[in-house]
Amino acid sequence: MRRLACLILGIALWPSHATAQELEPGAYTVSPVGVNVFTAGYTFNTGDLTFDPSLPIDAASSTIQATALAVGRAIDLAGRSGTVLVALPIMSGHIEGLYFGDPVLVERTGLGDLRIRLGVNLYGAPARRLPEFAKAAPSRFNVGASISVVAPTGQYSPQRIVNLGSNRWSFKPEAAVVRNAGAWMFEIYGGAWIFTDNDNYVNGRTRSQKVLASGQFSLRRTFSPGLWISGNVNYYTGGRTSVDGLFNQDFQANSRVGVTLSTPLSRRAAVRVAVSQGAVTTIGANFLSLSASFQQAF
Repeated sequence: MRRLACLILGIALWPSHATAQELEPGAYTVSPVGVNVFTAGYTFNTGDLTFDPSLPIDAASSTIQATALAVGRAIDLAGRSGTVLVALPIMSGHIEGLYFGDPVLVERTGLGDLRIRLGVNLYGAPARRLPEFAKAAPSRFNVGASISVVAPTGQYSPQRIVNLGSNRWSFKPEAAVVRNAGAWMFEIYGGAWIFTDNDNYVNGRTRSQKVLASGQFSLRRTFSPGLWISGNVNYYTGGRTSVDGLFNQDFQANSRVGVTLSTPLSRRAAVRVAVSQGAVTTIGANFLSLSASFQQAF
């Protein structure tokens, strides 16, 4: 058990790394009020794990798969266009490595934590229903904001160090600037994950985590309605953890790069595929990530 605990010290909560590494172009796309969107997605992550150099861990790697179902709706928020989204993941993970030359392994499968996101365009995108939306020209400059909440609904056991659920609440306030220039779109996001304490971590101990700040830049090229490709890069830093007041050496200063392609299937349906890779990883997971999702508007 001590060997296993040391091996997975740097990834004690998978949801923390999943949220930090996300690349989400188009998160502030404006839609007509009243439109609903159903999304079914699959993500495959595989790669190496980077730990505190003082730990006797070698050849650490993991494979994590997630299937997520989400429902979103475009809404009117005090005359501004907004969105509300609810998503629930089902996760499966495999982690292995060597501790003093001996192999150790851990596997988990089950529900992850529920995620809710509320977004609003503060400038450049008033709320419009479909008839008015279809006639209006796209805004050239938008300013948006959002709040994401991760609720502790996932599979969790205080007897385990690695869990699919985090047994805590997480909040991410974020601001965004979007510039439309014909077929091109520039997106800049900046936000920070804020975590409550897990007060039942490994038989009743308290695990805390500092704020994890993040930024993202995306450049999109649209070829026809619904058909676009986007290059994305992010950077996230902070997130150092402690257990009963004793800090771990897991301060993050990481970056990812990726490409996203969206192609329409019909006027109301589309498929989105994405690939991303860790560009800089100090502590945490240096993953190759592949994802695909189906979106249906109704």
